[in-house]
Amino acid sequence: MASKSVLTSQSEDFPRWYQDVVAKAELADNGPVRGTMVIRPYGYAIWERIQGEIDTRIKAAGAKNAYFPLFIPESYLSKEAEHVAGFSPELAVVTHAGGEKLAEPVVVRPTSETVIGEFMAKWIQSYRDLPLLLNQWANVVRWELRPRLFLRSSEFLWQEGHTAHATSDDASAYAIRIQNDVYNDFLVNVLAAPTYQGIKPPSERFAGAINSMTCEGMMRDGKALQMATTHELGQNFAKAFDIHYQSEAGQAELCYTTSWGASTRLVGGLIMTHGDDAGLLVPPRLAPVQVIVVTVRDEPDVIEAADQVAKSLLDAGVRVEVDRGRGTFGRRVTDWEIKGVPLRVEVGPRDLAQGVVTVVRRDTGAKSTHGLGELAGGVPTLLETVQHDLLARAQSYLVEHTHDVTSVAGAIDAAKDGFARLAWDLVAGEGEREMNDQAVSVRCLQRRDGSMPTSDEEGDLVCLVAKSY
Repeated sequence: MASKSVLTSQSEDFPRWYQDVVAKAELADNGPVRGTMVIRPYGYAIWERIQGEIDTRIKAAGAKNAYFPLFIPESYLSKEAEHVAGFSPELAVVTHAGGEKLAEPVVVRPTSETVIGEFMAKWIQSYRDLPLLLNQWANVVRWELRPRLFLRSSEFLWQEGHTAHATSDDASAYAIRIQNDVYNDFLVNVLAAPTYQGIKPPSERFAGAINSMTCEGMMRDGKALQMATTHELGQNFAKAFDIHYQSEAGQAELCYTTSWGASTRLVGGLIMTHGDDAGLLVPPRLAPVQVIVVTVRDEPDVIEAADQVAKSLLDAGVRVEVDRGRGTFGRRVTDWEIKGVPLRVEVGPRDLAQGVVTVVRRDTGAKSTHGLGELAGGVPTLLETVQHDLLARAQSYLVEHTHDVTSVAGAIDAAKDGFARLAWDLVAGEGEREMNDQAVSVRCLQRRDGSMPTSDEEGDLVCLVAKSY
């Protein structure tokens, strides 16, 4: 494992540990404008894997990708009063272009409900055009006061889905489908990150939404991270942008719309869900490099064997790279541990003399010896074991750091070490304000059996509260 001289330990200074991992795993750098980031190749490779997995699920849910402009007329945002009020402090506004003052300022998109609503109104004529299911992969800008790479940057990458439906029930059912079949499925089965799913209280809803659903993960320092959100917008944006359709009866009806998104914040969530004092730890189903083959010595026979090992793994469907000649063996091992590659295969002259190689698990450090002819058959199974074990570890951590309490004071105290769960009736209103004064917020509302309610007005709900990123 990496030494303390390489990375700050989590127990010593968790924020510094996070910054160390981002830098030394070569994930990202700060951009030249405050709050922006440069995503380095390894970090972007992880994002591409996230993007690919989520995109596949979005398409399976029936949505199609499109692209909308970066610049949005300022007047579009003002059409939905709650929306513009919610985003106003974070807006970047362009007032001059081409050497002249613009007749109307344009906003650099913080999200695209308004511009997409404008075109939905143009494209939707009849009930036959519904549902209209769109998704966009893009960058957005929100002028963050306290930026942190991947977690809160002024510019970030994301997907934003936008849909229009004939009925409230259809819109709600589709939003729930996205929440379950896209976000939760990805988080659990690829990112190996269990979350609490619930709805946001009114104070935490997306600006302009009538209901917001969320996946709230727990990081290794006990803080919450909002991993993905899905919003039912009711008819608010349909009214603002005149999104009508003609029903089968020939009547003009307002549509119901949804929006939903996940961003490069998921890379930050990956780091803080699975990382340890040795660095990043990437679940095998997500990892751009699942196995790194490292030569112990750069001798011709060793290099040739390493290449043959890599080819056999590649033929078995494993994402693999070979590392040779980049410095000492110990330094290369440390570098790959920081990058979090799930398995390391060490190829050295002594093992080769016996026809074997050494396989090391990044998550546990456990070593095993495998015959050259057996390796390709065993590695895929071992990768699945690592994936399963990472999910089980994260699930145990989530459960162990969730505390049932019976008072607001107890919740504030419990939030020093994870989530607190208590009756929503004890918190709504004054209790929520009291917690907010202590930097504790309501992350989501659930039914007592852990299922997601349809409304915060349901009786006997519980809330999960925590400090958060």
